[in-house]
Amino acid sequence: MAKKETLLIDLAKPVVEALGLEFWGLEYKPQGNHSMLRIFIDGPDGVSVDNCADVSRQVSGLLDVEDPISSEYTLEVSSPGMDRPLFTLDQFARYKGHKVALKLNLAYEGRRKFSGILNGIEEDEVLVVVDQEEYFFPIENIEQARIVPQFDN
Repeated sequence: MAKKETLLIDLAKPVVEALGLEFWGLEYKPQGNHSMLRIFIDGPDGVSVDNCADVSRQVSGLLDVEDPISSEYTLEVSSPGMDRPLFTLDQFARYKGHKVALKLNLAYEGRRKFSGILNGIEEDEVLVVVDQEEYFFPIENIEQARIVPQFDN
């Protein structure tokens, strides 16, 4: 994880938790003169617009004081949604048995994208079954992971 993301998590997480919500994760995308900071929050009964507004106000005030992002940026606060991103080993463990889509930092067997059933974690690796073959991906090589929503007809 990049140093800037770690700093932003260290600033935002206590604010979210102080509001009685779960800090789900954070995406920081520096884009020249205008960056994007997206904070995902969750709660036992889901997330309301008011929850997002409260977190946005509190985090925005803190970022104004701490000034960790030198350029202009857009702050978004939202629920992880049905296609929720997964950031931590604990989150991967919670969604064992669900279908996931992964994008790797470095190619494995000539590919960077994998989609399959999350089979759990082992130490610092995520286990995914793709076409009846189990793959072990170190979490530090996972650039992005999302739950793939399944709808039964």
